[in-house]
Amino acid sequence: QVLLVESGGGLVQAGGSLRLSCTATHITFSRYVMGWYRQAPGKQRELVAIISSSGSTNYADSVKGRFTISRDNAKNTVFLQMNSLKPEDTAVYYCNGEWTSLRFWGQGTQVTVSS
Repeated sequence: QVLLVESGGGLVQAGGSLRLSCTATHITFSRYVMGWYRQAPGKQRELVAIISSSGSTNYADSVKGRFTISRDNAKNTVFLQMNSLKPEDTAVYYCNGEWTSLRFWGQGTQVTVSS
């Protein structure tokens, strides 16, 4: 059974930092495009950042310059370093893995940024 397990969420003050991790099991991790998405209450899930199997990255405009996505294929883990957090970053953050027609999601981790 494929599992994506996120960790690292929590409560932080505006301007602070958090580092999210997502570890995958039972997939050939290095093949997968890995991404972080988020969903705030009453809003649609949106893409935050993605990283390809070769390490190319893309970011939502709202997080460029503040968030960094990275991956460690030896540990089957993708990271999201979040700096200069804002209250509007408050959401449940989901890890996503995609390869060909396969797509998997983690259970989500809550990030709350207080003003």
